[in-house]
Amino acid sequence: MRTLIAVATLAVLLAACGETSAPAPGEPAALPPPEATGAPPSSPSPAGPPAEGEQGGTADWRQVVSAADAASLGRLDQAWRLGRAEAEDKGFAEKVEALGPLVDPNAGQADRLQPPPGTYRCRAIKLGTNTPGGLGYLEYPFFRCTIELTAGGDLILTKVTGSQRTRGLLYPDTDRRLVYVGAAAWGMDETSFLRYGEQNIRDQVGVFERIGADRWRLVIPWPKVDSKLEILELVR
Repeated sequence: MRTLIAVATLAVLLAACGETSAPAPGEPAALPPPEATGAPPSSPSPAGPPAEGEQGGTADWRQVVSAADAASLGRLDQAWRLGRAEAEDKGFAEKVEALGPLVDPNAGQADRLQPPPGTYRCRAIKLGTNTPGGLGYLEYPFFRCTIELTAGGDLILTKVTGSQRTRGLLYPDTDRRLVYVGAAAWGMDETSFLRYGEQNIRDQVGVFERIGADRWRLVIPWPKVDSKLEILELVR
């Protein structure tokens, strides 16, 4: 497999965690639990070693994701528009506005798309709802994320702490974004992650962008639980 890091560089040349912010109160009971303040009993581990070829031996995310998830990614603009509008209509306009570039659909910057390997502070923001009676806006405190660069060249994002976690690969796409393909872990008892494609409701596909100096975001349109748009902010 050509290394993701090398391909991402070529793409650029060719074209290309709790401490603050208390969560909004309440969450539909049928959904996975909201973020818990503190780490799970043990850090989740991947279903297998993050080796070369982990996602099918390709650097093209289109060969990995399902047709339905690719279609959801194609409706990213709609998710931004409807998610933000619903959050504002339900009384969270000031909170949304205060997030600044984090909720600006056009905030993605060219160059330096790949975050350096290491530990990051990260928090989730959810806009809109896919559940009748949902709040329309959820903001969680900061937890811990990591970026790994494997020996095979795969760039892996993991949200390590909190009750809603995720782990997956960052694929090259354009000069302003990478594409994330991963899977969620829920609750405090799960100590490993499924891989994308093993369980549809866990699958997550989104865009990964740099929005400032040492600041990135993962944007997942039409997630399968909670919201119309989910944002994971990462800062050094």
